[in-house]
Amino acid sequence: MAKALMFMGTGSDVGKSLIVAGLCRVLANRGLKVAPFKPQNMSNNAAVTVDGGEIGRAQALQARASRRDPITAMNPVLLKPELETGSQVVVRGQRRSSMTARAYWAARGALLPEVLGAFHELAADVDFVIVEGAGSASEVNLRANDIANFGFAQVADIPVVLVGDIHRGGVIASVVGTFAVVDPADAKRIRASLINKFQGDPALFADGIAFLAQKTGVPCLGPVPWFADAARLPAEDVLALADYTTNTSGSFTIAVPQLPRIANFDDLDPLRAEPGVNLALVPPGQPIPRDADLIILPGSKATRSDLDALRANGWDIDIIAHHRAGDKIIGICGGYQMLGRSIADPDGVEGTPGVTEGLGLLDVQTVLTPVKQLRVEQATHLGSGAAIAGYHMHMGVTQGPDIERPFAQIDGVDEGAVSADGRVQGTYLHGLFTADGFRRAVLGNVASPDFAYEASIEQTLDDLADHLERHLDIDALLGLAEPVRLI
Repeated sequence: MAKALMFMGTGSDVGKSLIVAGLCRVLANRGLKVAPFKPQNMSNNAAVTVDGGEIGRAQALQARASRRDPITAMNPVLLKPELETGSQVVVRGQRRSSMTARAYWAARGALLPEVLGAFHELAADVDFVIVEGAGSASEVNLRANDIANFGFAQVADIPVVLVGDIHRGGVIASVVGTFAVVDPADAKRIRASLINKFQGDPALFADGIAFLAQKTGVPCLGPVPWFADAARLPAEDVLALADYTTNTSGSFTIAVPQLPRIANFDDLDPLRAEPGVNLALVPPGQPIPRDADLIILPGSKATRSDLDALRANGWDIDIIAHHRAGDKIIGICGGYQMLGRSIADPDGVEGTPGVTEGLGLLDVQTVLTPVKQLRVEQATHLGSGAAIAGYHMHMGVTQGPDIERPFAQIDGVDEGAVSADGRVQGTYLHGLFTADGFRRAVLGNVASPDFAYEASIEQTLDDLADHLERHLDIDALLGLAEPVRLI
C-alpha cells in the first residue's frame, strides 16, 4: 500500500518544489517507486506529458527525479495566468476554460473529485506519493473550497510537513504563526516543520529548533543548508526571474525581453548554463543591448498583450535595428507569432477579439484558435541537421510564404519558418536548446564542447538527493508518511 506525505510552505518560494524533487530522487535511488503530486499549481512554465497533456514544470522535474515519465495525474489542476485577474484553467492536462480569480475561487471545489481521482491513480502504482502544496498554507482567506493545501490534505487524510524559508528572515514567526492562524483541525495535521535555505553555522540555530518544537508541539527538522546548485534546475515560475543571473563575462550575448506574460522561460536555461554565454534578460524600461549577438523572443501566455508591451517598452525599435545591423533573431512559440505580420484572435481566445500587427520580420500571419497543440516531438533542425527533442504547446495556426523555408522537420513535416535572408527564425518547438548539437550550432565556437545539458540536470538531481541525505534524517522524515486510503 502506498504511503503519502505532503509538504506545505509558510509562503511562496520557500523551496517546497526542490525538497519534493530531492526526496523523489532519494527514494528512487533507494530502489523505491515514487511519484510527485501537486493538486493545484499556478505557473506559466509548463511541460507536455507522455499522455498528451500539460503539467507544471516543477512536477515534470519531480517526475524526472523519480525516474518516471511525467503524466497529467501528477498535477491535475494547472492555472496559467493570462491577465492580472484571471487564468487559463487546465484540468488533467487539457484547457477547460479561462476564468477570473473570483470565479475560479467560487468554482474550484467542484474539481476536488478529479483531484482525488488523480491522486489515487498515482497511489495505486507506487510505494510513496510525495505531495506539494501551493503558495502559503496560512492563507485562511482562501481556505473555503480549497483543493491545494489543507482542503486536499483533510479529504485525502495526508500528514503534512510545514516548510519555512530562513533565508528571507522571520522564519520562527512564520512557522509559529501558521500554527496560530490556521484552523485547529488543520494544525493537527502538521506532523513536523522543516527549516530550508539555511546559511551559516547550524549550531547557531539549535535554540531556534528547540523553540519551534516547544511552541508547535511537533519536531522541527533541519535546518537544510542552501543548495546553490538549485539554480541549474528548471524554475517553477516567474519568481525565479529575480535571481536569473547571467554570466557577464561571456563573449556571446543573448538578449531576451522580459515580457509581462513570459511563458516556458526554462527554454533559456541551457543557454544560461553555457560558460561562454551572457544571457541578458532585459527588464521593462531598459533597452535591448546594442551589442547583442542574438535576440530571442520567448514564449508568452498572452501574445497580443505582450506584443503591445514590447512596443510600449520600445523593444520593437531595438529588435528591428538589431536585424538591420545584420544580427540574428529567434522567436519561440508566442515569440515566433510576434515576428510575423499579424496575430488575429477572432474568437477572443486570449482576451478581446481583434488583430494585432506583428513585427513583420517573418512573412507569416497567425490566427489564434481555441485548440491547443500538446505534443512531445523529435525534430531535425534543417539549418544544421542537428536533432532536437522538444515539445509543442501552443494555440494558433501560422501560415505565409516564409513557412516554405521551414525551421525544422518532424517526421517529414515542415515546422516553423525562416526569413529570406536567413537571419530570422521562428519555431513552435519548446525545449530546443536542451539538444547539445543544436545549441552548439547556434552558438558556434562559443559553445563548450564538454557541456552536456541533460547530463548536468541528472547530476544536479543526484547532488540534491545527497544534500538531503546529509542534512536530514530521511528515515525519520519518511516515517511521518501514512498509508493512502484508496476510495
